[in-house]
Amino acid sequence: MTTEAADTTEAPAPGDRTPLVELDAVSKYYGNIRALEGVSLEVHAGEISCVLGDNGAGKSTLIKIIAGLHQHDAGTFRIEGEDTRLSSPREALDRGIATVYQDLAVVPLMPVWRNFFLGSEPTKGVGPLKRMDVDVMRRTTHAELLRMGIDLRDVDQPIGTLSGGERQCVAIARAVYFGAKVLVLDEPTAALGVKQSGVVLKYVAAARDAGLGVVLITHNPHHAYLVGNRFVLLKRGTMSGSHARDEITLDELTRQMAGGSELDDLRHELERAPEPDLKEHGDAP
Repeated sequence: MTTEAADTTEAPAPGDRTPLVELDAVSKYYGNIRALEGVSLEVHAGEISCVLGDNGAGKSTLIKIIAGLHQHDAGTFRIEGEDTRLSSPREALDRGIATVYQDLAVVPLMPVWRNFFLGSEPTKGVGPLKRMDVDVMRRTTHAELLRMGIDLRDVDQPIGTLSGGERQCVAIARAVYFGAKVLVLDEPTAALGVKQSGVVLKYVAAARDAGLGVVLITHNPHHAYLVGNRFVLLKRGTMSGSHARDEITLDELTRQMAGGSELDDLRHELERAPEPDLKEHGDAP
């Protein structure tokens, strides 16, 4: 009688997914200044992780660590489960992390297609006849923008003539085209009106639906709650909260973002004390 060896390989637990990017108790110091202290964040494929905080909360430092501009001083930074210390933004791009900053780093007078391929231009020909393949860049830019739902009639127009929301969407489509796995967005709706903010959030959701892990940096809890799956709140470089979407309501997220108990204390301080009843003391005329 023959016996077969039992298969001892453990099947992965249901829902057990390795994050595309994971920060575990990450800290960053500039001399004696604490920029970040013990911040944790997970970014999963097909999800949007929102980082909320006011100015000075540490959002910019967090972006710089993920984007490879700065290295963390303590804690662990993992990319797809591997402990990592990024040495440059180019290395971050090579590892699939694309960052879209608030200023977008576009050349306003150049056409849309030129900005779409800026720094990664395809070429044709050889030797002294080698030149940019403009036709391919035009066609690809139009097709990729259309795939994201952005129908530009003319990709030859200067990108500076587009609205702020449209420029953000071009940057998002570019990151998707060049193979980003993780998309970090630095306050993409900060300088936009309600309608343009809605357009940008639509394309943020499209990037999520394309399978990217998105990190949305914002100070607007309403925008975050519209698209977010996870929320990390920063305050003076430390985490003041971390919640999954089903663990918190918009009202509570807004309250925590606004200061929570500190806001309640301020409200009590600002309430006007009741004026004394002068008639009761016989001081009325």
